[in-house]
Amino acid sequence: MHPSIIVYGIPNCDSIKKTIQYLNRKKIPFEFHNYKKQGIDKKKLKQWSDQVGWERLLNTKGTTWKKIALAFEGKKMTAQLAISIMLEHQSTIKRPVIEIGTQVLVGYDEATFERFF
Repeated sequence: MHPSIIVYGIPNCDSIKKTIQYLNRKKIPFEFHNYKKQGIDKKKLKQWSDQVGWERLLNTKGTTWKKIALAFEGKKMTAQLAISIMLEHQSTIKRPVIEIGTQVLVGYDEATFERFF
């Protein structure tokens, strides 16, 4: 039996779709947390940031970041700033973020999934 698993993301994201397909294929029960409908709070982002690092959580390769990056040019990126960006622009949170009990996985990677599931 797996500990409680929560997949955080947005439903139309390819990485989320692949993650859900993987978990369903392996018959692993999980809960899906949709940022667009359910949001995310500062406490949760800080908790993840403390565990895996804001650098891992903040997706600076996506289209949302490309649209807002100019506003942060020349500013020193800190955990506090990264968290405030992710709170305001949830699409900048790398997907998926998966909580497995107290463990946090970031991003779609089948090799990593194989070790955890």
